[in-house]
Amino acid sequence: MSDARFVLLDAGAARPGRIPLPPAFSVKAATADTEGRFSLLEVVLAREIPRHTHHVADESVYVLDGELLVDIEDRTHALTAGQFVLLPHGVPHALRPGPGGPPRVLQISSPGGWECFVEDMIEAGPRLTVDGRPHPSRLNRIARRHGITYEETNQGPDPNSSRNCQG
Repeated sequence: MSDARFVLLDAGAARPGRIPLPPAFSVKAATADTEGRFSLLEVVLAREIPRHTHHVADESVYVLDGELLVDIEDRTHALTAGQFVLLPHGVPHALRPGPGGPPRVLQISSPGGWECFVEDMIEAGPRLTVDGRPHPSRLNRIARRHGITYEETNQGPDPNSSRNCQG
């Protein structure tokens, strides 16, 4: 067996990344570890993730603790510990914590790269939010580079966007 790609993490440990991530995001297998095949993160989902579409990667989520609400098409699915959902690329969806507080989940992206998007979001910080909530048009400035598009309808205007009025 070759040890070149072997990774063994102690409980609570995470793979290092380009920048330190907050404790809510723990990279267990980075895209570089898997030669691009997938990335695996343990995530505590404290905030709603607005409706979005992954254009390349399939997203899989396994609930470890708590309740995760998954909005897909016109339905909401409540997932609890031990449940799994596959969100194929091209299918719009949203994720949010259930009423009992933030769920803890394993999130797998195939091919990998999701941790790179998370790093870019953390670097951008509050510039991506309006009133403390992620704003789709602001997220799209970063998301498009990672093959993700957030739906911008029904979110209200970005108060910092310039308006070009013709007339």
